Amino acid sequence: MKVIASSLRKGNVVEMDGKLYAVLKAENFHPGKGTPTTSVDMRRISDGVKVAERWRTTEMVEKATVDEREYDYLYDDAEGYHFMEPNTYEQLAVSADVVGDDKVFLKEGIKVYLRTYEGVAIAMELPAKVVVEIVETEPVVKGQTASSSYKPAIADNGVRVMVPPHIGPGTRVVINTEDNSYQGREKD
Repeated sequence: MKVIASSLRKGNVVEMDGKLYAVLKAENFHPGKGTPTTSVDMRRISDGVKVAERWRTTEMVEKATVDEREYDYLYDDAEGYHFMEPNTYEQLAVSADVVGDDKVFLKEGIKVYLRTYEGVAIAMELPAKVVVEIVETEPVVKGQTASSSYKPAIADNGVRVMVPPHIGPGTRVVINTEDNSYQGREKD
């Protein structure tokens, strides 16, 4: 199926030269002069080699047809990360290079979307937002107003996130998994 290059997102699978590539990062550039382009970092699924491509945003790219389903995360061991399909109870082991840096967000029971091609997981997509507990923050500087600045904090999964001054250790907050940005306090 052909799609325009600017519509590519992280986790999509592209077919080029008879090989499949998982999109790791896609950015659209719109310079003041010249042609807008889409720059894409990809990993070749067959051997794990990373490649970078650049297309005009209006160019057509072949998007591979893959199976995308919601899975529940179970655990990880020497084989990799284990997920279960909630309807069929079928389990799937996913290699560490597919999970990548997103492993910090994997907690037992979290629902993720796995893209599989011929029964092998090739890409994982986290939920847009997850709840984490703040375990450490810097003390508030006197005279600092809530609207003007954020302070660094560390979540229970080790992720660094910038939070407003009123957030302290023990507070559960919602963060965006795309850029680790603070989205608000958890609503009970």
